Amino acid sequence: MSSLAFTPERLEKFKQTVALYEQPASALLPALWLAQEQWGWISQDVIRYVAGLLGMTERQVTEVTSFYFMFKKKDMGKVCLQVCNNITCTMMGSEKVMGVIKEELGIGPNQVSADGQFSCLSVQCLGSCDTAPVVQVNDDYFENQEAEKFRALLKKWKAGEKPVSPQPL
Repeated sequence: MSSLAFTPERLEKFKQTVALYEQPASALLPALWLAQEQWGWISQDVIRYVAGLLGMTERQVTEVTSFYFMFKKKDMGKVCLQVCNNITCTMMGSEKVMGVIKEELGIGPNQVSADGQFSCLSVQCLGSCDTAPVVQVNDDYFENQEAEKFRALLKKWKAGEKPVSPQPL
């Protein structure tokens, strides 16, 4: 039996969210977001915990977490780099951005750096074709990323800074 539990603040937010729906299971996506915020990723223990809170089976929760790539299935480090690899981003240079990640961090898709600080994911579409190539870093979009521009950003993260994503026009 796991001793996993939401913090009191998150549990209160969870209860408020569930109250918005006729069926508790309808609150699954927001509950998973709360869980990922707290634990950083969705482990089997987290799936079991959320399923229990919502009166769902573990299988039902697993089906949802496996469908959406935004739910991390393993510990992905503090800085998760998601590089869009759809046709537009690829044509605009996302493979070069991926090369910078390999050069600077020594990791490729679905890998975590040796220090556990960075991870890399190649994702199908981030819905920002007009600003390709795009990289989602944790929850922030960095658009129009060319290799050297992204290298400069990556060096800031490596130095412990947190670059701010410019707001779209």
